[in-house]
Amino acid sequence: MLPVTSDRPEGATGRGYRRGVSEQPRDSSAPTLFTWEFATDPYPAYAWLREHAPVHRTTLPSGVDAWLVTRYADARKALADPRLSKNPQRHSAAAHAKGKVGIPGEQRADLMTHLLNIDPPDHTRLRRLVSKAFTPRRVAAFTPRVQTLTDQLIDAFEERGEADLIHEFAFPLPIYAICDLLGVPREDQDDFRDWAGAMIRHGGGPRGGVARAVKRIRAYLGGLIHRKRLELVERREEEDGEDLISGLIRASDHGEHLTENEAAAMAFILLFAGFETTVNLIGNGVYALLRHPEQRAVMQRALEEGDERLLAAGVEELLRYDGPVEIATWRFATEPLTLAGQRIAEGEPVLVVLAAADRDPERFAEPDLLDLTRRDNQHLGYGHGIHYCLGAPLARLEAQTAIATLLRRLPGLRLAADPEDLRWRGGLIMRGLRTLPVTWNSADR
Repeated sequence: MLPVTSDRPEGATGRGYRRGVSEQPRDSSAPTLFTWEFATDPYPAYAWLREHAPVHRTTLPSGVDAWLVTRYADARKALADPRLSKNPQRHSAAAHAKGKVGIPGEQRADLMTHLLNIDPPDHTRLRRLVSKAFTPRRVAAFTPRVQTLTDQLIDAFEERGEADLIHEFAFPLPIYAICDLLGVPREDQDDFRDWAGAMIRHGGGPRGGVARAVKRIRAYLGGLIHRKRLELVERREEEDGEDLISGLIRASDHGEHLTENEAAAMAFILLFAGFETTVNLIGNGVYALLRHPEQRAVMQRALEEGDERLLAAGVEELLRYDGPVEIATWRFATEPLTLAGQRIAEGEPVLVVLAAADRDPERFAEPDLLDLTRRDNQHLGYGHGIHYCLGAPLARLEAQTAIATLLRRLPGLRLAADPEDLRWRGGLIMRGLRTLPVTWNSADR
């Protein structure tokens, strides 16, 4: 591979976690993708692709052929191109391959009709219904609950002086938050935590583990939707600010033509997409701060001075620098089209590599540098166009609260493992650590 300059801290390379390799490239200097080594630090490989093959056809570890889009301008264009459908039925491959382009088990569980799999006009209708849960007012009202959850999780390990910030903090925080938002009773939320954990543990490995978790979630959501419908009939009242599942049911009953399967699919995708992205945002963000002490010091000074603007800007930079979503979810060409000089046939999958686009030197000055004070930072971490992440306001709230509270309560926080020993979770779409062991001294608090 051609040398690529990077500011990654010394020792950042090491063992990866993903199985499989890309097709053998014709250019012997081209990087090999989707290996264990690639996963630990994919950015040099993406830099090579941006320069030499910005729209690159490759064979994924699953055996599916797809186009990778790596430059910022091309990525932004592709994310908003109506000729690129989100519907997996647009995939031109044989039927046996179609099950490899989405969430394992979602088709068998009848959970396909969610925002990541549909196009307008159905996408427009469903997004309008769900967007009511993510207005600035609703998210602001949720702030005290997120702060309470954050403090309770830190309380549980603060006295020990050590913790795994993924399993004990970054993972449970968004799970409990999204369960509250959906209206999952508190007594059932630990079940959701177990199912979500199974989905993360099996990511990039056997798809059967994820499919079993999806099946359990679908069965639970069906029962929960039925119970809430009965409760709404009994109460016969309009309540402002109630949970999202009840709001979806009410919309259906008021003529919005939302089927029970659509309601279950929407609740499912909000759980699926709303927790793992935030797990990785918090985990990757804290890890980046621990590896860049000068930037962490900038953040801590701002927090001491009550500068909330730096906190907000800093989280956006962490999203750009090493965001939770490495590759945007699947798109399929509905007609032949040309992107960056490459001819893409009808039905072929297109994958926009957000991690590559957000390090494009044509768009960002010194893109491999972590700079929490970066001003011009229109990253693509939450996507672009009509499929822009609906839950972005909630994810921002959770990440800002989690990172600020950790730095305030545990100012002596430090990494408790050699970076080379850390492992990254599998899966094509997400990027996140399996574990993040940290330590601190009681005198540091």
